[in-house]
Amino acid sequence: MNTIFRKSMLSVAGLAFAGGVFAGPIAAHANPVDAKPATAVAVQTAAPKPQGDQSHITLNDEQTANAKAIIAATKKAGLPERAAVISIATSLQESKLENLGHLGDMNDHDSLGLFQQRPSSGWGTPEQITNPEYSTTAFLKGLKQVDGWQDMPLTDAAQTVQVSAYPDAYAQWEQQATDLVAHLWNS
Repeated sequence: MNTIFRKSMLSVAGLAFAGGVFAGPIAAHANPVDAKPATAVAVQTAAPKPQGDQSHITLNDEQTANAKAIIAATKKAGLPERAAVISIATSLQESKLENLGHLGDMNDHDSLGLFQQRPSSGWGTPEQITNPEYSTTAFLKGLKQVDGWQDMPLTDAAQTVQVSAYPDAYAQWEQQATDLVAHLWNS
């Protein structure tokens, strides 16, 4: 009985010591009489940094117009610049910002438009998904359903919407997409 009692007391002492080690330094400086309620501070975090090696292409007038159309649709949807960056990077990967029609034997299934969306997967009709505003709005609708998309790596957000065979490929376009949005957002 004495051994059981002694072990119990050592266990309690150990817990008290451990509690003191972890809470002691904090609790030692706390004065409950002078304590003031904590004030919540909103901190806006910066967008994640681009991942990996970055690609860049020179855009022609059509590609620039498509980037502007993506930005306009993003604004119309009431979404922030980060949504436009994800959308443009996705389109850069999928079509190099070209509104692609059916490519015959080179076509990936029935993929069309800026985001290479598929009518057979429910993205819309061929006419709809080759309309930049419609296809961007459809992409953004999917993006809004991704919990935490604003703070996750771009490639993860894009992949969750697109379900690509190359899930990490979107990351390479983040810097160019960020630069395009910075340049075109207020124009």
